[in-house]
Amino acid sequence: MKAARRDTLRMAAAFLGLGACSLLPQAQAQDGALRRPWPARTPTPPVSLPGFEGPGFELAQARGKVVLLNFWASWCEPCRSEMPSLELLAQKYEARGLQVLAVNHRETDAALRRFVQQMPVDLPILRDADGAVARAYGVRIFPTSVLIARDGRAAFSVIGELDWTGPQARQWIEPLLG
Repeated sequence: MKAARRDTLRMAAAFLGLGACSLLPQAQAQDGALRRPWPARTPTPPVSLPGFEGPGFELAQARGKVVLLNFWASWCEPCRSEMPSLELLAQKYEARGLQVLAVNHRETDAALRRFVQQMPVDLPILRDADGAVARAYGVRIFPTSVLIARDGRAAFSVIGELDWTGPQARQWIEPLLG
């Protein structure tokens, strides 16, 4: 199963133009998720999204915090599988300034309500109703998470499902938390 997931991510990386040389061992988690550095001199797109049954979010107001934007959809099984570990990550690092946000991609209120009834989520859910924020961040595969440093600059993205409680995630996040 893990080999199949890794092969799928490699094909996706090829589709995105990352090429095989971008799949360096230190950039790939054991479960197959890919870490891709944010391109140098590429500005971090602004984020201003309404919340689903909660407050909205403005990236500009989060300066000083490390922000993890997790782009997901309820129909995406790897997204659903990853959600509990994202919640644990948020709880573990909240006191150190990590803010984890679940950015839902183009789903209706009804679909989100069904999802939350089936799988209660404590993370703030943001609505990317038209997919504009996902496009601005180059998201083409779900789940994709983008980590933004305290200075407001995107540091890297993680493409594919990751155990956010595991050692690889810790190794990637700790330097941002300082």
